[in-house]
Amino acid sequence: MSLLADLTAGAVEDAEARRALRPLAEVESAAAAQAPALDVFAALRPADRVKIIAEVKRASPSRGDLAAIPDPAHQAALYEQGGASAISVLTEQRRFKGSLADLAAVKARVGVPVLRKDFVATPYQVVEARAAGADIVLLIVAALEQHVLEELFSLTVSLGMTPLVEAHSADEVARAAGLGARLIGVNARDLSTFELDRDLFGRLVEGIPDGAVRIAESAVLEPADVAHYRAAGADAVLIGEALVTGDPVATLGAFLAAGDAPARKETA
Repeated sequence: MSLLADLTAGAVEDAEARRALRPLAEVESAAAAQAPALDVFAALRPADRVKIIAEVKRASPSRGDLAAIPDPAHQAALYEQGGASAISVLTEQRRFKGSLADLAAVKARVGVPVLRKDFVATPYQVVEARAAGADIVLLIVAALEQHVLEELFSLTVSLGMTPLVEAHSADEVARAAGLGARLIGVNARDLSTFELDRDLFGRLVEGIPDGAVRIAESAVLEPADVAHYRAAGADAVLIGEALVTGDPVATLGAFLAAGDAPARKETA
């Protein structure tokens, strides 16, 4: 079993354990009681300056523990202060040490859109994301059969949220585009092996349709990485590790300055 398949299976198992304690009907009621999700496209749409999705991330399978983050809401508030356009919250508990409680706490503190970043593979996980206040739900193409991807995409939209559809190959970008996704991410990290390829975004960006927000994910440790993605055509960059291991406000300032130019496709 690949690492991605293992992570997805574990996330589904944990969701089923939560469902045994909190049935779907109860979670649906909680989701319906939430204030409407924010306009994510308005926050992330292409502009003269790169947008940053800043991530609350305690750990990862590739790097182990990164930061304790005892108060995720405070961390997210610093991100918002530093200029982040959206906040990503890892809610996977086994390898990333996150939770839906983290997401709910962040949502209660910040005014920018909040992404549930997890290995979502069932309708229950989508509904509980909305119940916790998520505005965006990550859907990983490589983890989902097409009919499941389509079902979860439609459910996410029907609940007023925006799907961020993540790809790692030209075929997966085409599948995301075929859904009509308005947020398409290219992850430099292969979630089957956890190897990194910072140039993958540049090779795949042409497959992302005009009008969609082009998001580069992973392999960002310094301002030059943001500049690299911006030059390749990124409208937004999702950043985790570099923001939890240093001063988030100062780091965001440096990253935003590095992306302070119109997005363009690199030429040879």
